[in-house]
Amino acid sequence: MKVIGAGFGRTGTLSLKAALERLGFGPCYHMVDFLEHPEHGPLWVSALRGETIDWADVFAAYESTTDWPACSFWRELADAYPSARVVLTVRDPERWWNSIESTLFTAMRAGALPGSPAAAAEMRQMSELLMGATFDGRIADREHVVRRFEEHNDRVRRGIPPDRLLVYQVSQGWGPLCDFLDVAEPDEPFPRT
Repeated sequence: MKVIGAGFGRTGTLSLKAALERLGFGPCYHMVDFLEHPEHGPLWVSALRGETIDWADVFAAYESTTDWPACSFWRELADAYPSARVVLTVRDPERWWNSIESTLFTAMRAGALPGSPAAAAEMRQMSELLMGATFDGRIADREHVVRRFEEHNDRVRRGIPPDRLLVYQVSQGWGPLCDFLDVAEPDEPFPRT
């Protein structure tokens, strides 16, 4: 593991995944990878229940991670992979709320989670635990959810040394990310997904 994405979903994590893979830090584990590997579900459920897991059981084939569920374990991953750099993707809190409310939270309430039937069942269980732990199960409470989002970002900023942390908006493009990871900027547009 070379790069740990600590930002919540809907902060540009899929664009960051594409960028990291383009820069040679792939494959990158993201929620979309979880959907392709429902067998990871029991590991994430165990972690969300506070059980100790071997992170290599999830990340053996990955060079980086971003998005949920891994961003909820940024501290544990930073400890397990002490040479990994940490990228905290951020976004205006109100715009983030509008995005997550109209996508993930709406899908959760409707029971319309993506993936195969096996993946959807694992996703449902993991999502309920994850959103319960992250937002106290109060996903309809805008003020509470935004406060938890801001608190998470503050904990990451305080918990990772500045030389190991990039606080990043994907709208900044390649420059800050490539400087932080000490790699050359590609001669192509930054991925927007």
